[in-house]
Amino acid sequence: MHVRIEAGLQQRIFGEMEASYPNEGGGFLLGHVQGNDVHVVDIVSVENVFPAEEQYHRYAMTPQDWARLEDEADSRGLTLVGYYHSHPDSPAIPSAYDRDHALPNFVYIITSVQGAKAVDMKVWRLDPDRTQFHQGTLTVDKADAQADDANR
Repeated sequence: MHVRIEAGLQQRIFGEMEASYPNEGGGFLLGHVQGNDVHVVDIVSVENVFPAEEQYHRYAMTPQDWARLEDEADSRGLTLVGYYHSHPDSPAIPSAYDRDHALPNFVYIITSVQGAKAVDMKVWRLDPDRTQFHQGTLTVDKADAQADDANR
């Protein structure tokens, strides 16, 4: 699996994950899927609904969030391709909890936030038999950042 994301979206994820520190934060990835290639074109932050005392190591959203974002993606001609979330003071590697709650057809972008600073981002997909995640390749497309600089 290969995932492409624009530099500006990566920076938005980093900013959101740093702002949610020391708790986990996250949201949905919207984009396009073609075979094993996923192109993330937008992100939508979603509130962590875990009890406050659990948010330092757990992230969850509601089924209503899922339905709302699926409808939004459809209306924009996009697909709900996965989730992003943070691991505060932990590596960007899926936990057992992540595995137990993940869906095999989705992309999972995990950002390691160490001391309120995003330091690493990795992409994962769960095997169809749900036994383990496999790391994919992540390409950060700098083109949008260069275009933004050219327009200033």
